[in-house]
Amino acid sequence: MKKIWDTNALSPLRRKTNGKETIQSWVDDNKVDMIDKSLNEPIDSDNEEYIMRKIREDYLSDSTVTIFLIGARSAESLGWYQQRFIKRELQASLYNGANNTRNGILGVVLPALYDKIYKGSYRCNTCGKEHQHVAVNDNTTIKEFNRNYYLNSHGKCSYAEDDRYCVLVKWDDFVENPNLYIDKAFDKRAQPIASEVIVYPK
Repeated sequence: MKKIWDTNALSPLRRKTNGKETIQSWVDDNKVDMIDKSLNEPIDSDNEEYIMRKIREDYLSDSTVTIFLIGARSAESLGWYQQRFIKRELQASLYNGANNTRNGILGVVLPALYDKIYKGSYRCNTCGKEHQHVAVNDNTTIKEFNRNYYLNSHGKCSYAEDDRYCVLVKWDDFVENPNLYIDKAFDKRAQPIASEVIVYPK
């Protein structure tokens, strides 16, 4: 059965990044098992309720995974006005309700942000083990992604995969095996952590 993915939330895409075009070419070449449901033109309205409804009904209702390209213009710190469309798209993707099931969220870090997000390892003062420092925060991603990436550590000193709803991968790794990471995001929808998703983070 062919899964359907939404590549709607490819935020840097509207900002002249070729990531979206690369992913869309994989569909044509049968490299990935997906149907492209991208929103290529903005919805012409200032009414937030209408925009969210149109995104859910026309683009997300039959999709299962949203791919969020994380680049230089993906940060919450850029402000609500700058990020309002991508925030709405991810909120609609995270929403689980009438006529809309929650999507898995796959964050793909573009090479320009590797050093800003992947900070290397550190020794934990609590457990004494090595952990990876991954800076997914308001300076690198919108809150809808980062709050659902660091969702609930369940009292541990670091986050495990089971503590995260969003999946994160470097572009170079994603390019090598896109279906692996798309499937990971798809599978999150049925895992216990899905019940803790925050659609409208503060």
